[in-house]
Parts: sequence; structure tokens; C-alpha cells
Amino acid sequence: MASQYIDREKVRAAIRRMGSEYVFYMLDDAITLLPQTKLRKLIKQYMNPAELRPDGARKENLLADVKAFQKASLTGKYYQAFAVNSKNYTEKSSGTLAWIADCRRVLERCVAQSKKEDPATVCQAFEIIFSLLSKIDECTDDILFFADEGGSWQVGVDWENVLPAWFKVLSATAGPAEYAQGITTLLKRHYKHGRIKMLAVARRIATPAQGRALPERESEGAIRGSS
Repeated sequence: MASQYIDREKVRAAIRRMGSEYVFYMLDDAITLLPQTKLRKLIKQYMNPAELRPDGARKENLLADVKAFQKASLTGKYYQAFAVNSKNYTEKSSGTLAWIADCRRVLERCVAQSKKEDPATVCQAFEIIFSLLSKIDECTDDILFFADEGGSWQVGVDWENVLPAWFKVLSATAGPAEYAQGITTLLKRHYKHGRIKMLAVARRIATPAQGRALPERESEGAIRGSS
């Protein structure tokens, strides 16, 4: 349809107005979206495709990949500092950009796998990523370097897409108190402004017992039935 047509010249102009950070994310997404033939045509202008061939057949394993991401994060693979000055204090290092892109990608995989993978496996994968986001806020590990004030909010997680998928696998694997505690804790840490809306979503997904354990109002801090 004509309304879905994208004008390439307008795209080029828009990209040239974007900051390098968003161009990085856009290219990272393109690598995922492009079929192999078009990806090869794109990269051969800038790199040697022969050096980028897979080492061997590899079966995708969500939990193994998330654990590898966790290990790389906690061992400082992505931590890349630079000398900060008045001109570059809003910039992110390539290591930070790479972590954000990889984090978003594994979360997208978690969302997709929540529809068909074992709920316990997907739930564990989600919660590993959530724990990394919390560590970034706690500054207990050198996971990412931020030139200025930083935190997990800079990752730009699409919580409206991620949370319902997590609620689904959590509901399938957790008891009422654990379900309610996990959700209220995560919302408090990472998505306060969407708390009311997401609690309503969580209640729709929950079993009757899990729904009763959730707080009914914004002001409720305790988990119902836990006292």
C-alpha cells in the first residue's frame, strides 16, 4: 500500500539528523532484520565476508545465551571508559552502546520465546537481565560506563512489551506471594510511572490466588496475604 511506502531520501535525511547513538542502534537492528543475502551485500562494501562466517553449526539456546551475556557483563567486557570533557559528557562509549543493543535483543528473544518455550526457562532468562539492570543502578559492578549521570533508564527497555510476557511465564512458575513480590519490586525499581497500568495487566494474567496477592491500590506497599 502507498501509505506504507518509505521514502528513502527522507530516511537518509532523517538519519543524518540523528545522533550517532541512534544510528548505531538502527544498524544493529538492521543486522537482525536483513535476510542473509542482503546482509552479505551490505557488509561486503565495508568488511571481508569470509572473516565473518560462522565457526560451525550453532543451535540457539536462549538461557545459555543470556548466561553468556551475564558473564560478559559482570567480567567487564562492555565496560569502556573515556576521558570526559564539556563536549562529550552526553556521549556513550561503544561498549555501552553495544551492551544496550545486546540487552534489548535478548529481551526481545525472551518475549518471543515466552509464547513457546518452557516458562521456567524463559522466566530465569528474564530475571537474569533484570538483575543486570538493577546492578547498573546499584553501581556495584563495572558493567557500563556513563560519562554523566547514568542508570538502567538509559537502556530504553520497552517495558510495555517486556512486562506482559514476563508476567505470563512468572504466573506459570510462581506462587501467589512470589508472583506479587517479584512484580511490585521490579515496578518500583524500573517502571514506577507505569505501575498502575502494569499492575492491572499483571492481575489479568494472574491466577485468582496470584491476583488476590497483588496490591489493589498504588499506595499499597505490602503484598496482600503475606503478613
